[in-house]
Amino acid sequence: MAPIYLNNAATAWPKAPGLAETIARNLARIPVHPGRSGFDAPDPERDCRESLAALFKVSDPDRILLAANATHASNMALLGIDWREGDAVVTTRAEHNAILRPLYLLQKTRGIQLHFVDVEPTGRVAPESWEQALKRYRPRLAAFTHASNVTGALNDAKTLCSLAKSHGARVLVDASQSAGCTDVLPDEWQADLLVFTGHKYLLGPLGTGGLYLAPGMEIQPVLTGGTGVLSDLKEMPPDLPIRFEVGTPNSTSFEGLAHALAWSREHPVDRAHQEAQLERLVEGLKKAGARVVPWDGPHTPVLSFVLDNVPVEDVGEMLHLSFGIVCRTGLHCAPLIHEQLGFAEGTVRFSLSRFTTDEEVNRAMEAVRLIAG
Repeated sequence: MAPIYLNNAATAWPKAPGLAETIARNLARIPVHPGRSGFDAPDPERDCRESLAALFKVSDPDRILLAANATHASNMALLGIDWREGDAVVTTRAEHNAILRPLYLLQKTRGIQLHFVDVEPTGRVAPESWEQALKRYRPRLAAFTHASNVTGALNDAKTLCSLAKSHGARVLVDASQSAGCTDVLPDEWQADLLVFTGHKYLLGPLGTGGLYLAPGMEIQPVLTGGTGVLSDLKEMPPDLPIRFEVGTPNSTSFEGLAHALAWSREHPVDRAHQEAQLERLVEGLKKAGARVVPWDGPHTPVLSFVLDNVPVEDVGEMLHLSFGIVCRTGLHCAPLIHEQLGFAEGTVRFSLSRFTTDEEVNRAMEAVRLIAG
């Protein structure tokens, strides 16, 4: 029996059709870099940047800084700010370690003050709680995830950004879980920094991601080194995006991401069908005896649950070994939300994709029913 892949919130699979062939063609081409030889050559980074700008509806592709993943992009953003000791940061208990750990490092090395906003039982941030923290702490930066990687809950990014801006804060949005699932519109939201990854719901390869740097937002390069041009300068060139894209680029993977973005434009996800699958899965899990993390309001195709009589790690092992279901168990690199929601061991997480079939949903529900006994 074919395996069932329900771990798309970690890494999407299958990828966009044709991705492997695109990468193979890139690897088979002579490696000629645009603008650095007498040969005409494709420019995968430019193509990818322009596709991302169109997806995010931003006007300047050069303000999209390509990175290895969202964690790389988060470090570029957070460590690149000219912090002063005592600067306040307001963030949420739903954040991934890609945001939390750079903030903890800054707390230790630069003396910033961290303040956490609780989330609702769904994992969503209430605008009232958010605004209360903004009024109280007057942060220099406010940072939040657009979608929880544990519960799938989507935050009202436009409202949260607007509130933060009204209280004088710069805003960082983590769109790792939402890009490719729903609209991600940093300029409309007034986000100053937006991080994303390419290997999840954008259906691209590993090793891709980036940071959108809004006009007027200044950060310093975290890495420095070769750029292939302006090599006589002792510092990184001032222009974007080259100021932040150090070293030899991952052209192969970014050509793959550009392909995935083009494929997704031509083949939009059937959101109504996906929503019906999710609703049926939630009800099926509840009937099987699972305790599903509250799941309502806008969301991505992600949900978490526990079986009170079976440890989450054992559930994951049984799903894998006995039923061929690939999912994720544990804290999902977001420890604070589990502390708040009362799931000390973490959860079992199912994350669907546009390729998940109704039969796979049926098999997943039946597997949980059998494990629950």
